[in-house]
Amino acid sequence: MLVPFLIMLREGLEASLIVGIVAGYLARTGRRDWMPMVWIGIFLAVALALFVGAGLQLVSAEFPQRLQELFEAIVGFVAVAMLTSMVLWMRQAARSIRAQLQSSIDAALSGSRTRGLALVGLVFFAVAREGLESVFFLLALFQQSPGAAAPLGALAGIAVSGLLGYGIYVGGVRLDLARFFRWTGIFILVVAAGLFAGSIRHLHEAGLWNHLQSVVADLSAVLPEDGTAGTILSGLFGYMDDPRLGEVLAYLAFLAGALFLFLRPVAAKSAAPRSATPAPALR
Repeated sequence: MLVPFLIMLREGLEASLIVGIVAGYLARTGRRDWMPMVWIGIFLAVALALFVGAGLQLVSAEFPQRLQELFEAIVGFVAVAMLTSMVLWMRQAARSIRAQLQSSIDAALSGSRTRGLALVGLVFFAVAREGLESVFFLLALFQQSPGAAAPLGALAGIAVSGLLGYGIYVGGVRLDLARFFRWTGIFILVVAAGLFAGSIRHLHEAGLWNHLQSVVADLSAVLPEDGTAGTILSGLFGYMDDPRLGEVLAYLAFLAGALFLFLRPVAAKSAAPRSATPAPALR
């Protein structure tokens, strides 16, 4: 339950911040009348995410066993790619996201006939990105952790992120967003490493990867994967009680590379022109 809660808390807070920046800028520039277009964009993005998630779930239920394993491997790899790219993108974009969004809003509302559609599209693509990332992650997680705990954790994360986002928008909640995104980013990369290793296991069970299958350590008698502690570790870190050599190498290689990219210093960008809207850092 903790993993989907934290992931959806971060994903939801990112989406809430984007919507809050758009809504706040429209209010400050006397363009509140365009807020219905923002809500339309949000509704369409949420509908797309739900449609994609339900469609993938329904289609996968009809697969035979080996094809089901392949599908779970593909979903896991897609989730890893999207989660990792999201974390690295947010690391780079955190300092300039406000200025970028405000510039995009001005461009979207500068047309004569398609201003409403342009604003809907801007909000739709910003929120849909977060929604689709969440869909693939949750599909991969639900496959590894069946039961009601994971969906409940995800819903709780969405609810809390919505409340925090609204609190930040109205100015009543102050968060150190730089620290929040840094630590949740590290956590997400650890989770993604576990998903990556688990996807390697699914490829083997689908009959497509049969290399490096020697068992590194058999911990089933000490810390079984289906026990209470094993279930928690499996959900948090992708723990397996009989890890194979290929899975361990994949886990370590992915985590080392991802953490290196995430923790290295961000290259400083050239100063913005004086006429541009300043973009406050999230530190």
